[in-house]
Amino acid sequence: MKHVVGIDVGSTYTKAVILSPDRKIVGKEMHPTGFKLGEISRKVFDDAMQNSGLQENDIGYTISTGYGRHRVEFCDLTVTDLTATARGANFYFPKTRTVLDIGGQTMKASRLNEYVKVKSFRLNDKCAAGTGAFLEKTARYMGYETEEIGPLVQTSKEDVPISGVCAVFAESEVINQLSLGSAPADIMHGAMFSLVKRAVQLLKRVRMESEITLTGGIMRFKTMIDVLRENVTEKINVADGEMIQFTTALGAATLALQRLEKIGDS
Repeated sequence: MKHVVGIDVGSTYTKAVILSPDRKIVGKEMHPTGFKLGEISRKVFDDAMQNSGLQENDIGYTISTGYGRHRVEFCDLTVTDLTATARGANFYFPKTRTVLDIGGQTMKASRLNEYVKVKSFRLNDKCAAGTGAFLEKTARYMGYETEEIGPLVQTSKEDVPISGVCAVFAESEVINQLSLGSAPADIMHGAMFSLVKRAVQLLKRVRMESEITLTGGIMRFKTMIDVLRENVTEKINVADGEMIQFTTALGAATLALQRLEKIGDS
């Protein structure tokens, strides 16, 4: 049987994962999404193929997901990101019953049944204060780039309260805290705590069950995970390394493999 590909066209990054017939990850790639969704989805596909050493005729099925999934013209099928993320979380953590996904533009919580189907889900309000963009804006207010957030917050001694009611109004809070002599690391820690409070409320609304699996680009910051663990009693799972950002693409690939197997059996 041939290999399969899952492509996640997210609002901030686009990812591709290639799975072998025996469910091994043999290639992956990630690039900023930008505004040319069709072109970037093709680029991550081509780059993942090059990394894997495979040819295009080695691919038997491709599924796209994410907010830009319908712009992937060469895919065989599209699925929602909620469905794909559930499958990706289950790939590494089969006992997952709740998924928390925090990306650059969205925050989603979903509860799964024993068949890895989404029983209920909730999305954040239409405000950047409930997404990764809130942390990125806070960092920029203080003169830091997104890639500096992790190392910065690791030096924090305490969290400085940031309400997070609105990402726009947070700028005045940051300026005020800086004028009071608060350390940028502590301000960023406070911004993460504010984001976690919103996440916990979302988890409660879906009636979270153990185990909880975390996904999304913001979860690559260790302090974010630590603060979540301090505020949630259920067991929390986190994929190793950068795979936490590939969960949804991986889920799409596992669905592609199931689809290809079904086609082969029919």
